[in-house]
Amino acid sequence: MADAKTEIKQSGPNKRAEKALSAAFVRSVTTPGKYTDGNGLILKVDKSGAKRWVQRIVIQGKRTEIGMGGASLVSLAEAREQALENRKLARAGGDPLQAKRTSQALLTFEEASRKVHKIHEPTWRNKKHAAQFLSTLETYTFPRIGKLKVSEVTTADVLAVLQPIWLAKPETARRVRQRIGTVMKWAVAHGWRTDNPAEAISQALPKQTDTQQHRKALPYDKVPEFLEALRTSNAGDATKLALELVIVTASRSGEVRLAQWSEFDLNQGIWTRPALRMKSKKEHRVPLSPRALELLSCFTPNC
Repeated sequence: MADAKTEIKQSGPNKRAEKALSAAFVRSVTTPGKYTDGNGLILKVDKSGAKRWVQRIVIQGKRTEIGMGGASLVSLAEAREQALENRKLARAGGDPLQAKRTSQALLTFEEASRKVHKIHEPTWRNKKHAAQFLSTLETYTFPRIGKLKVSEVTTADVLAVLQPIWLAKPETARRVRQRIGTVMKWAVAHGWRTDNPAEAISQALPKQTDTQQHRKALPYDKVPEFLEALRTSNAGDATKLALELVIVTASRSGEVRLAQWSEFDLNQGIWTRPALRMKSKKEHRVPLSPRALELLSCFTPNC
């Protein structure tokens, strides 16, 4: 009986009281009906006993009703807060329904990462690089932030991903950070966020000590000495010629090892390397010096 009286009170035609409901009432009410609160917020109780929130609101001149979730999942305070935000947006000329649909359509970080991976996959040089993009995110990132909406990821979340590996695995950590950043830039481009949290944490991370050992460069004035040592070494003739050709054409070893005779115009002194074998994926023409032409002639049977 108490429920019925409350229902009549809440549903009165002139009832406009703010915060007319209470959390205790929402928990205890069982009588089917509609129970109004402020800003058009209504608690609907079905005959089955299920309770859900709706909001009656005017959006761009049209009266409509917005579903706001079940009362068992959305508290009275949360429903009120959302109702107030919806009303403010509608009064400013916005569309809370469209905003809700946009929010629901947002991808999680994992979903966005997989989409970005698929978009970029054709541009990677080989399958290994493509696989590494996802594998590092699957190992270090998805367990912590994979289920968050891409718009909800914060600098604190990115920091929580990177901090455990930043000093222990510096190269991997840098790659993970770069890949998180790639996903976030894609989200920014789609208007889902305005910042890239992977770029905003530099000061929060300690300085890395890079232990990677790079190959030392041969000083220019030592090249003649090296070439003389190469010619008198026990290396095979093809190896000697190929290595010197690398030097005199400033090429990568793979570009020399995989070269085809069809690429060389010995009359014009030009080596045209196809885009397929170039790191830049662009055709590259290399002028051949007299020594380079001499080396190439030694690869022929008449040398």
